[in-house]
Amino acid sequence: MKKILLTGLVVLTIGCIFLALGIAFPIYARMLPLLFILFVIDGYLWFSIQKWVLGLKPFWKYLAVIIYWLSEILLLSCIIAGIFVSFVEWNIALRTLIPGVIFILFVFKILPFIFLLLADILRLFSFGIQSFIHSGTRWQDVVRMRWLQLTGWVAGTLFLILMILGMAWWNYDFRVNKQEIILPELPTSFEGLKIVQISDIHLGSWACKQELRRAVEIVNSQHPDIIFFTGDMANYTTLDVLPFEEILTHLKAPYGIFAILGNHDYGAYVKWPSEVAKEQDMKDLISFYHRLGWKLLLNEHSIIRKGDDSIAILGVQNWGKSHRFQKLGDIPAARKGVENMKVQLLLSHDPSFWDSVICHQFRNIDITFSGHTHGFQFGIECCGIRWSPAQYLYKQWAGLYEKPVPGSHPQYIYVNRGLGSLGYPGRIGILPEITVFTLKRN
Repeated sequence: MKKILLTGLVVLTIGCIFLALGIAFPIYARMLPLLFILFVIDGYLWFSIQKWVLGLKPFWKYLAVIIYWLSEILLLSCIIAGIFVSFVEWNIALRTLIPGVIFILFVFKILPFIFLLLADILRLFSFGIQSFIHSGTRWQDVVRMRWLQLTGWVAGTLFLILMILGMAWWNYDFRVNKQEIILPELPTSFEGLKIVQISDIHLGSWACKQELRRAVEIVNSQHPDIIFFTGDMANYTTLDVLPFEEILTHLKAPYGIFAILGNHDYGAYVKWPSEVAKEQDMKDLISFYHRLGWKLLLNEHSIIRKGDDSIAILGVQNWGKSHRFQKLGDIPAARKGVENMKVQLLLSHDPSFWDSVICHQFRNIDITFSGHTHGFQFGIECCGIRWSPAQYLYKQWAGLYEKPVPGSHPQYIYVNRGLGSLGYPGRIGILPEITVFTLKRN
């Protein structure tokens, strides 16, 4: 009877978690099956260690149980707290660190699960062989390979330490990456033009304002002629960005700062009381850009002039290949009046727009500046090795790519790795990036 009640309570709790998440964050509802899989992994692992845990002395037993189920406890606590105070209104540090802890505790158990599953598969295989040889063989007579289980827990613990380091150390380990781009048709007066690109700031994840100040200082120390920001200023709503307004006003560039919207800037990740409230949030964000003095390009262009020479800067609204993202980017509208200019620089948040549309229809757009992927905030870029889970989702996921254009110079796209973080408040291998471009004729 106790087991039935306990099972019912667990099922009810999981059901409440799924219902609350689906209502509060509708666009994330598609990820709920993944969360269910994580719950299954937790349960599967628990049954493999429960006998050992329940055999401990009372203090250590209860401590071990709380630590093991801490991810579910924190998740349920956040949902209950969110009933009284909307998650988007929480203190940014609290809203960032608690989901970060939940995330790493779930991920920590994946490696032990894999090794446990392997041990059980081998156990099943061994049971089959022994049953064939000895018909009286019982399942209990075939034990798991303990060394495999131990290996899984050791590997999981090491990865947990790595994720903690990613939060505590590498999340603000800003890297300045320098790129030289050759544009044969670049007007002579723009030779050596220096552009700094930042992207995906995600201000709703900055638990420390001082680190953002340091990032601003690094950008200014590059003495850029122009600054590009390629989207995702907010996480959920404009409330995310308001506390950082004064810091961002210190970014300076003589020819201006140009910006576009990213998929998170449209307020699509939370449930709004009305469409009017959502529209007002967008108006508030646009007003925020105006107060900063940044030029927000919404399927528009701006022309930079030096004497008789000029180049066009185009900016489009977000367009993502996945059905989860907006498809608002309008290149013809952004290029209207500058279609024949020799140098056209495009700001487009999602790199899939470049591969899906720009390279096929707009071959005289020289460079596209993108972001969005964050390089998955996890991967390897060392000793000639470049790998990240992001590469299985995007053809262009980090750095510079080019595509030949018959009879002309190639088209380029640069995918910035992002300055901030989202979900997991940390970085492992793929570090936050400030990119400095120098344009040259040859």
